[in-house]
Amino acid sequence: MKRRSFIKNTSLAAAGTFLVPEFLKAMDSSPDNTAGKGKVLIVIQLSGGNDGLNTIVPYGDDLYKSNRTKLALNGNELITIDNHVAFNAQLAGLADIFHDNGLAILNSVGYPNPDRSHFRSLDIWHSASHANEYWQTGWIGRYLDAVCKGCGKPYTAIEADDTLSLALKGETVSGIACRDPKTFKLTTANPMILETAARYKPHDDDHHNVEYLRKTLAEASQSAAYIYEHSKIYASTQAYPDAPIGRQLKQVAELICSGSETKIYYVSMPGYDTHALQRGQQNRLLGQYSKALKALYLDLKAAGRWNDTLVMTFSEFGRRVKENAGDGTDHGTANVLMLAGGNLKQKGVINEAPDLKNLVDGDLVHKVDFRNVYATILQNWLEADAEKILGRKFEKMDFV
Repeated sequence: MKRRSFIKNTSLAAAGTFLVPEFLKAMDSSPDNTAGKGKVLIVIQLSGGNDGLNTIVPYGDDLYKSNRTKLALNGNELITIDNHVAFNAQLAGLADIFHDNGLAILNSVGYPNPDRSHFRSLDIWHSASHANEYWQTGWIGRYLDAVCKGCGKPYTAIEADDTLSLALKGETVSGIACRDPKTFKLTTANPMILETAARYKPHDDDHHNVEYLRKTLAEASQSAAYIYEHSKIYASTQAYPDAPIGRQLKQVAELICSGSETKIYYVSMPGYDTHALQRGQQNRLLGQYSKALKALYLDLKAAGRWNDTLVMTFSEFGRRVKENAGDGTDHGTANVLMLAGGNLKQKGVINEAPDLKNLVDGDLVHKVDFRNVYATILQNWLEADAEKILGRKFEKMDFV
C-alpha cells in the first residue's frame, strides 16, 4: 500500500487533519512577538461556481440585461465603479476597500478547454494542471515542497477547515487543516497520538507507512500547540458576520495579528451553485463574504499588517451568460477574480469587462489564465521559483 493510500485510510485522515507536537524541540510552540512579520497570502475559495456577472456587474452592456431579464441587477442593487461595471450592492465592504486603493478586479479569468464539473474544475485550479492532466499535488503544496522541506514549521500553510484541499498537498510537505485551534489542540493531545508522534525521528525512512504516520502525527501535534498558543494572543473587536466565513476570517486575522509565522491561509465558502432562485442565495453569501473581508481588512490595517497581506478570491468557474428557467444560472467557464491588499501595484478594474457578445456555446471566453495569477503571486509576492512550482512557464502580471 502506498503511503498516501495508507494515510487516507486512517482515522487521522478521516478527521481531515495533518496533525503534531514534542518531536521538534528546535521549534518552540510558544509565541514570539518578533516573528510573523513577512508577507502573507490568504486564498478565499467561493465553492460552487459563483456568478461573476452578478458580482462585478457589467450593467452598462445591453447584452447583460437582455440575457437576464429576471436576474439583471440595477438601480440600488448596484454600487457603480464606472459607466460600464458596478459592484453588487451586497459588496459594500469590498467597495470600501476598493476606494482605499486596496482592491484589484480581474475579469474573464479561466483556462483553456474548461471543465464544467465542480470536482474536476476545482482539481485543475488546485493543482494548476492543464485540463487533460491529473496531478496529485497542489500549487501551494509544491510551494511548500520547494521552500519548507526540513524547515521545522509545518504550520507554514493553514486551511481553516476540517479537511485539507488538494491545493495544499505537496509531495513531501503539506499544509495543516485547522477549523478551530482549541479543538485541534485537544484532538492532538490524545495519549495514543502523542506516544506515536514521540517515536518519530527525522532521520527515519519517511516513505515507510509507519514512519510516515509518525511524521504526520508529530507535525500535527506541533502545529496544534503552535496555532493554539497564537490564537490566544490577539482578540479581534471587529464585527465579523455570524457565519462560517466570518469565523474563519476572524481566526485568520487573529493569527496574523498575533505574529504567527504562517505564510498562507486558505478559506473556503460553499453555497454558490445557484441553479435556481439565485438572487437571494447569492446576495446573502456575497454579503457575508464582503462583511467578513471588510472586518479582516480593518483588523490587519489597525495592526499594521494590511500592507504585508495579499488576499485572492476565486471560484472554480463562473455561470452561463443567459439565465435559466429556474431564476438561476447554470455552470459556465471564465469568471471574475479579486485581489485585495495594501501593497497592490495595480488597483481597480485592471482589464476590460467580460465580452458578452463573442461567446463559445453560450459561455464567456477566458482572457486571463489563472496560472498567470499564480505565477505572479509565487514569484513576486512569495519570492519563490514559479516556473519550477507550476511545472512550466507562465507570464507574470503586474498587480504585485
